[in-house]
Amino acid sequence: MVVIPARAGSSRLPRKPLAMIAGRSLLHRTIAMARAATRSLSDIDLVVATDDDEIADHARAAGCEAVMTDHGIATGSGRALAAARGCAQPPRFVVNLQGDSPFQPEGALGAVVAALDAGAHVATPVIALDWPALDALRDHKRRSPFSGTTCACAADGRALWFSKAIIPAIRGESALRTSQPLSPVLRHVGLYGYRLDALERFEAEPPSAMEQLEGLEQLRLLELGISIMTVRVDPPSFDSSGIDTQADITRVERLIAAHGDPTPPLP
Repeated sequence: MVVIPARAGSSRLPRKPLAMIAGRSLLHRTIAMARAATRSLSDIDLVVATDDDEIADHARAAGCEAVMTDHGIATGSGRALAAARGCAQPPRFVVNLQGDSPFQPEGALGAVVAALDAGAHVATPVIALDWPALDALRDHKRRSPFSGTTCACAADGRALWFSKAIIPAIRGESALRTSQPLSPVLRHVGLYGYRLDALERFEAEPPSAMEQLEGLEQLRLLELGISIMTVRVDPPSFDSSGIDTQADITRVERLIAAHGDPTPPLP
C-alpha cells in the first residue's frame, strides 16, 4: 500500500498540496509520479490521506482514491497508518510517499518495496552526491537551511543518523575531491516503507527529543532501536529535495524551464 499524506496545515507554505508548480499542483504531480512508479508493481494500492475536503476532492479529480484522516494527526507516518488501519485487510507494508516530494528518482519506490520484501523493517532511499551536487546543496542551504535532509549510514546500508545539517563533516575534503567522483554525503529521499508492525510501534511512542529538534520523524525510529535500511538510487533528472517554501517552488520552476518537466501526465 502506498499512501500520500497531504495535510492542509503548513507553517512555511500554507495549503501546500494545492500549491501550483509550473501550472500543475504539488499533489497532482506527486500522484502522477507515484502512478508511474507503481505501474510495474502488482497488488499496490495508491491512496491520498488528508484532513481537508478540498484536498480530498483535488486528489479524486486526478482519479486517485482519497481517505479522510483526523485533523489532529501531526505526521505523515501517522496519517499513513490511519489509512492502513481503514483497510478491510491490513496491508503487508505501508509506503509513506511524502506529498511534498514529487520529483523522486526513477526506481526509488520499487527499491523500497524490494527491501521490505527482503526483510527490512523500514526502508528509505538515499542518493550519493557528487561534488558539484554537494556544492549546490551547500549553496541552497544558505537560503533555505531546513530544506533537504542528509543521512549517515553504515557500510551495510543501515542508517545511523539523519539531519537537516549536512552530515558527515568532511576532513581532508580537498584530497577526497581529487581521488573519488562521489562525496561521502548521502541525500535522503522523502520516501519511507514500513512493515506494518514497525509502523504501529513507531506511532505508539511520543515524539522523541531529537526528532523535535531536527523536525525529522525518522529519528524516533532510530532512538527506539528500530533499524532503517537505506537503498541507494540514482539521482533524478533534477534536485529531489522536498517542496517546503515558496523559494523551493521558484527554484523548481527554473529547473523545469531549463530542462523540461519530468512529471508524467495524469491518465
